[in-house]
Amino acid sequence: MGPEAGGKTDPLALGDPLEEPFQRSSRDVATKKTPQEMKTRFLLFEEAADKGCQIQLNHPNTLQKCGFNTSLPLVMIIHGWSVDGVLENWTWQMVAALKSESSRPVNVGLADWIALAHHHYSIAVRNTRRVGQEVATLLRWLEESVQFSRSNVHLIGYSLGAHVSGFAGSYIGGAHKIGRITGLDAAGPLFEGTSPNDRLSPDDANFVDAIHTFTRQHMGLSVGIKQPVAHYDFYPNGGSFQPGCHFLELYKHLAKHGLHAITQTIKCAHERSVHLFMDSLLHSHMQSTAYLCNNMDSFSQGLCLSCKKGRCNTLGYHTRQDRQGQSRRLFLVTRAQSPFKVYHYQFKVQFINQIEKPVEPTFTMSLLGTKEEMQKIPITLGEGITSNKTYSFLITLDFDIGELTMIKFKWENSAVWANIWNTVQTLIPWGSGPSYPGLLLKTIKAKAGETQQRMTFCSENMEDLQLHPTQEKLFVRCEVNSKKIKEKVQVNFREDPV
Repeated sequence: MGPEAGGKTDPLALGDPLEEPFQRSSRDVATKKTPQEMKTRFLLFEEAADKGCQIQLNHPNTLQKCGFNTSLPLVMIIHGWSVDGVLENWTWQMVAALKSESSRPVNVGLADWIALAHHHYSIAVRNTRRVGQEVATLLRWLEESVQFSRSNVHLIGYSLGAHVSGFAGSYIGGAHKIGRITGLDAAGPLFEGTSPNDRLSPDDANFVDAIHTFTRQHMGLSVGIKQPVAHYDFYPNGGSFQPGCHFLELYKHLAKHGLHAITQTIKCAHERSVHLFMDSLLHSHMQSTAYLCNNMDSFSQGLCLSCKKGRCNTLGYHTRQDRQGQSRRLFLVTRAQSPFKVYHYQFKVQFINQIEKPVEPTFTMSLLGTKEEMQKIPITLGEGITSNKTYSFLITLDFDIGELTMIKFKWENSAVWANIWNTVQTLIPWGSGPSYPGLLLKTIKAKAGETQQRMTFCSENMEDLQLHPTQEKLFVRCEVNSKKIKEKVQVNFREDPV
């Protein structure tokens, strides 16, 4: 969003209320709007439980009355489109989460623009520019009246509120920018594909981060914007949809929300952006790491777990505020509920197929770490094993198992493979050596995303590298100095029945 907020008429606007504001410049807005016309209510929260104290523009005494501390940063929450004209519950939860950050206290504010948001969507879109102007007016007044620097301001905007934040950043004018803007699943309809002047963009603040959680398209539109709009754009679980938000959850929502269940189900993935951000405040010891990647397919192969040269960052409130030349797209996997953090691992396995036909077996891996053990994780390679090839895949764990020390790798049985294997053994009699066909698996390579540690695991029995249906093999660390680690945990490893 540039300093001028005009010039663009959206093709979806049917020659109506959208056209006029998209052609109005920021200078025109500033001269036509007076403080008396402001429709946005600005609230401050001294305590997490209170419902806010209203700041009156041009009345500095209200700052004192509401407990504004000029020596602390200001974090202002900006909500989105309203269907029922009531502030959503997450608003108060976000206030409480920000207030819980005792290590770095802040002024917590809310831009309540319900009066302008509770309209037909296209009219609410039109009003985002006006609200952005009103937020900018408030911030300029804070600078003039109490010398509060805009660089100490962090706007957190959800859905349409993300674009409101962007407009505030472009309308404020002057040589300096707002400190930070966070866009939480910035709204997609009437914003997707528009120029940076007409939506949230990286030039609206010193640092802009965005979390995309509901970019799945339906009839050419998605609730959340898909394109990058920030310095760092985070795409949890690929950004299109979120775990735990499937329509199967509708039955649970029916019991809880009655007729509003469908709205709750649709809103689930969109609002997940808010809860991921709050999670970073409420579980400060469990920060989620995201990794630079081109797309979710590559990420699902574990190909993007590098933290070199700023290729990874923390999701949420504590994100590292680097300014890059262009938007960086980062991916991660999350759980379906709070705490959302998972632990990412890339595994590389190299098979040699001694059977002529392509093999599509099902494998499981059991992982033993210095803290915990994870049993029988299903492995899908996505293609048949045909020859000497290395396969890469991502595994995520819901808890920290510590340093990975041993792996059990099992070829799970199936009726089809049992029959084929019996036939093979009949045709090729057992000899004195391991001459019968199977899959050879010598080593497993692993990388832990969160610690960036690389590890190699070798078959415990290097004399027998063949893997057959129903067979499980043990792989141990085979780098230098791994012997002590092996001895330390071997006694703790439980043997599972085959």
